[in-house]
Amino acid sequence: MNESSLPGGFVNAVVRVGDTVRRPAPARAAFVRELLRLFEAGGWAGAPRHLGVDERGREILGYLEGHVAWEPGQPAAVSSDESLLAVARLVREFHDLTAGTALAGAGEVVCHNDLSPKNTVYRPVDGALRPVAFIDWDLAAPGARVHDVAHVCWQYLGLGPSVTDVAEAGRRLRLVADGYGLADRGDLVATVLWWQDRCWRGIEAQAEAGDPAMVRLRDSGVVEEVRAAYRWVSAHRDALERALR
Repeated sequence: MNESSLPGGFVNAVVRVGDTVRRPAPARAAFVRELLRLFEAGGWAGAPRHLGVDERGREILGYLEGHVAWEPGQPAAVSSDESLLAVARLVREFHDLTAGTALAGAGEVVCHNDLSPKNTVYRPVDGALRPVAFIDWDLAAPGARVHDVAHVCWQYLGLGPSVTDVAEAGRRLRLVADGYGLADRGDLVATVLWWQDRCWRGIEAQAEAGDPAMVRLRDSGVVEEVRAAYRWVSAHRDALERALR
């Protein structure tokens, strides 16, 4: 069957073949495979189904029909409060499915570790686009609930210099925590900073080691962009933490 490239794959070449997606096997392919099977066994529709490996050694995943928000300009519904709440609830659902399982190991849950609009599938629900599933589970690993919640706050709120209303950012930060039902919020902003610091340092280190994808990210300005976001969150940390209280 014909292959067509899917947009947004900056690190890996991802193609669609009929009603399937083909992509290079991730470093922890066996873990991801078991995680997707756990979701399928639990009846959770918020992730693609794992369908095997093709003759070229690529992972075969079920194609999730919908709108993936990978471009900078998006319909207003994608960033609405309703969609933000739906994202938080989807995260809570898969966290609860993985809590206490062998895959979570010593962690609270299995974390996605790369939640963003670019890895989210949206479909019309009651006439408006709403998040219904997450894709790209390559970085999934045992972790703490707050790790994914903080990543959602950073990526879906766009926490960084482009934010002009700190009070509004704080309100939406609390909306995510409320939508998820996060009981302990004391480390949420600190974890956003942890992610940002880890992100730019990781890209820089891997680029220096010669990883072509990380070189492209660094050369496209991503390191400086994330460092600027880190400085912004640091500068407004007190206000953001007050909003959570």
